[in-house]
Amino acid sequence: MHRFFVAPQSVEMGKVVLVGDIAHQIANVLRLSPGDHIFVLDNSGWQMETELTDVQQYRVTGQVVRRGLARGEPSIKISLYQGMLRANHLEFVLQKGTEIGVVEFVPIITARCVIANLEDVNKKIERWRRIVREAAEQSRRGRLPNLEPATMFMQACERARHAGGLFLIPWEEEHEVSLKSMLSASPLPFTISLLVGPEGGFTEDEVRLARAYGAHTVSLGPRILRAETAGLVAATAMLYESGDLLPLAE
Repeated sequence: MHRFFVAPQSVEMGKVVLVGDIAHQIANVLRLSPGDHIFVLDNSGWQMETELTDVQQYRVTGQVVRRGLARGEPSIKISLYQGMLRANHLEFVLQKGTEIGVVEFVPIITARCVIANLEDVNKKIERWRRIVREAAEQSRRGRLPNLEPATMFMQACERARHAGGLFLIPWEEEHEVSLKSMLSASPLPFTISLLVGPEGGFTEDEVRLARAYGAHTVSLGPRILRAETAGLVAATAMLYESGDLLPLAE
């Protein structure tokens, strides 16, 4: 069944009214008809099975027939602070990170980023939000991951410290502390901030600064992962450790 994230005001008293791009997709791309069912999500964590009652080119109406909690949300909150990458690589991280279960993305500008202009980066944020939305619908998420505007490295560290929980940086020069040992040393906190570098990684000065803000450096093993891979691998390991990758009971 097709799933659509909609504005909360699209659903009132059990009636659903969809306009614009969503209505166009339902009517002209998917060619759904009255009587067909879709899931509507208002980003509250609930999903509403909706029977379509009228399908026009740019306006679709329906009636909610069943409401329940969406089951695709993770049990821990992973915020991925990703060093800016080339456009297609960052889009890959946003798409796959959403599918895995990351709940927040914060692009960060670091010393080795190819792009170093915040204004140019933030012009792309609407396209990135569309990628996140489509991935969330496909992967049966109940909430849209938050996508923050790009920020500088020091501000990202301050934000991660303020969030509390566990603050981790995968770093290729860390040879003593593994991600596994860090995750198994104590009960996994609900909130985890994960800082991942751009192509070329973090500088030693950046790592020292992050440690001053409370970050722990960890190794992801003997192989060097690409910048667009490291955060996805680490997030998957965290979700596995939390038990989030177990099948749901029916």
